[in-house]
Amino acid sequence: MISLILSLVVLLVGYLFYSRLTEKVFGPDDRETPAVAINDGVDCVPMKPWKAYLVQLLNIAGTGPIFGPLMGAVFGPVVFLWIILGSILGGAVHDYMSGMISSRHGGSSIAELSGTYLGSAAKWIMRVFSVVLLILCGVVFVTSPAGLLDKLTPDWMNGTFWAVVILAYYLLATLLPIDKVIGKLYPIFGVLLVTMAAAVIGGIIFSGGKYTIPEISFANLHPEGTPVWPYMFITVACGAISGFHATQSPMIAKCITNEKQGRKIFYGAMVGESVIALVWAAAGVAFYGATQVLNDALKAGASNVVYDISKGVLGTFGGALAIVGVIVCPITSGDTAFRSARLVLAETFGLNQKPIRNRLLITIPLLLIGGLLTWFAISNSNGFQIIWRYFSWSNQTLAMISLWVATSYLVKVGKRKYGSLLTALPATFMSAVSLTYILMAPEGFRLSSGIAYPAGIVFACVMFGLYLWMYSRSRQQLK
Repeated sequence: MISLILSLVVLLVGYLFYSRLTEKVFGPDDRETPAVAINDGVDCVPMKPWKAYLVQLLNIAGTGPIFGPLMGAVFGPVVFLWIILGSILGGAVHDYMSGMISSRHGGSSIAELSGTYLGSAAKWIMRVFSVVLLILCGVVFVTSPAGLLDKLTPDWMNGTFWAVVILAYYLLATLLPIDKVIGKLYPIFGVLLVTMAAAVIGGIIFSGGKYTIPEISFANLHPEGTPVWPYMFITVACGAISGFHATQSPMIAKCITNEKQGRKIFYGAMVGESVIALVWAAAGVAFYGATQVLNDALKAGASNVVYDISKGVLGTFGGALAIVGVIVCPITSGDTAFRSARLVLAETFGLNQKPIRNRLLITIPLLLIGGLLTWFAISNSNGFQIIWRYFSWSNQTLAMISLWVATSYLVKVGKRKYGSLLTALPATFMSAVSLTYILMAPEGFRLSSGIAYPAGIVFACVMFGLYLWMYSRSRQQLK
């Protein structure tokens, strides 16, 4: 319990101080934002700061800070450390820079920013990579609520039925102007998300000793012996650091009306997501008591675990509140995933998105592909787990690339001499994580740790060396 309280305090202190350092390194000013300069009535629409914060929180949250931390909790309370340090030093910095750099480039996507700061080859790689990730994300955020709704409704309302309903909603949310559905409903859902997390942790704390939240330790408690490095750092993405956020921050970058709002909206929303992640990680280890029991429960499906925790801790009424939140929140991230994919493809093919015909031209094929992958996930017993694993690795690899984009930006236009280290260090860390994982993982090359670990370290060192070379070259050009 003490560890959880201290973790929450560290997140608060990190927001109060490290967010200001991040803001100082970037240097926001009073220039016009896309919401003011473009204001197209579809994607670039002015939004009040409090509303932009809640929309950003819903965009990046979904089931990510619920399912990921629950699966990460199988490693034991060590997961708390990754959530708080990953968020403050990496994830929140990543989200802030992704949003603010996009704002300075007319709301451009991370793919376009990659082209600007890493070259045309990187732009095309990121266009493909980000669209694939967004489709996988959309599928994850269709399958998980559909699975839970299947559990709660009559037999004829099965997972396939609910998947079709959710995809139909995605069509509307992807096509309509951002202030028509997302801007009106998401603030309400944001309050629900926060209320749900508060209710769950309150039920754990005030259970009269029935549940005990363990203290932080460095021990690996995974019952199958899966190593913490690099698996935990891939498993827990949302809540610590997530490349998916780099696709969402540009969406809200189109809606802020002043650059100085960025710290509270982008950095603040990531810290808010980390609080939710801590709650569910704590709930997982406390409710099941042992990582072996939690691991066995997760094999039956993460949706089932959420259902059991919610109902077991809060009873029928409170459990219904939590379950509704877990259904609504992933849906609100899935629709913005497809919306972001539409915007990336629109940039790629130069299609003006004001005419609804152009929006339909991109949206319908995207949702058809998403529907096929959803059918695969629902019809196969381990389909969801397969898609989640590929989504998780793609997610963290995108985070790595996004941090290198931000590093290149700070090297080229940053005013602080050593400010680029703010993003270069977490980028280097994530480089090691991403390569090590794909070399070791069952869905990767399945190499031994004796090969994967050194290769990951060498790759990270090479990337940091390239950063030092780029930084030195940039400083010489300024002289």
